[in-house]
Amino acid sequence: MNDSVPVDAMLQPAGPVAQAIAEIAWVLIVGGSLVFALVMAALVWALRRRRPAADAGPRHALGWIVGAGVVCPIVLLSALLAYSVWRTRDMTPPRDPQEPVISVTGHLWWWEVRYRDPVRGTDVVLANEIHLPAGRSVLISVTSHDVIHSFWVPALAGKVDMVPGRVHQLRLQADQAGVYRGQCAEFCGEQHARMALQVVVHEPEAFGRWLAAQAQPAVTPREGLALRGAQLFAEQRCSACHSVRGLGPDASIGPDLTHVGSRLHLAAGTLPMNEASLRAWLADPQRSKPGARMPSYDRLDDASLTALAAFLWQLR
Repeated sequence: MNDSVPVDAMLQPAGPVAQAIAEIAWVLIVGGSLVFALVMAALVWALRRRRPAADAGPRHALGWIVGAGVVCPIVLLSALLAYSVWRTRDMTPPRDPQEPVISVTGHLWWWEVRYRDPVRGTDVVLANEIHLPAGRSVLISVTSHDVIHSFWVPALAGKVDMVPGRVHQLRLQADQAGVYRGQCAEFCGEQHARMALQVVVHEPEAFGRWLAAQAQPAVTPREGLALRGAQLFAEQRCSACHSVRGLGPDASIGPDLTHVGSRLHLAAGTLPMNEASLRAWLADPQRSKPGARMPSYDRLDDASLTALAAFLWQLR
């Protein structure tokens, strides 16, 4: 996989929708610069002439007002409208019944992602990552569980608001395998800046294998620290907020942890995913993400924290 694309990658498009948006942006930037240069040139010309207004006459002044203030903006804006409509005509083609649909729900401050397993017909749930097949269009349905968020993956598509009680849609397509960074683009509270999203794009065959693996339930640990961690997970009632498919009841207050160890980051892009990060997060979530709705488990001893982190790390 390639390194993550930074949020300022809207001018580094990696898919057809982003390419159309970037092209329109460059037209606006270049066109606006030309208009500004022409206005400044007209200003310099007018100042250098120093012709009294009385000598110019009302018709001369009216001509400038009508030509430069009315006709020119109408022509330029009409041309821009026609161009943008033409350039974006393929961004919302009719939906293909075979097109995958991914549901994304914004929470304070993380992303819930749901796939439909084509084999079993059940939902595959993960958090803070969207996985896509390269070169294939995917329909994304977005909504919010609490406040208004905004879905934005600048290298792949434009921004779409996520509004509670409403479902909005957009299409994502990446031409090449890689990892592309997304971000909530609507201020949503204390940890808005740490509400990141990773879009992981696979080759089509690898995506199929990934989806099949994600559809499997968690593997029950049989020995060692991971087994002790699984026991602690049940004793501490972690399943009241988090689901681990195959090892307990379903819950949806917090992120699904069935395959949490396979993810790239922890806490919506806040920490790299590894055993040490898991342990630090369990001990004191507020240190890494103040305001996060995750209780601290610093009441546990070091051995218990290590075991619980080992259990979560092996959930792949």
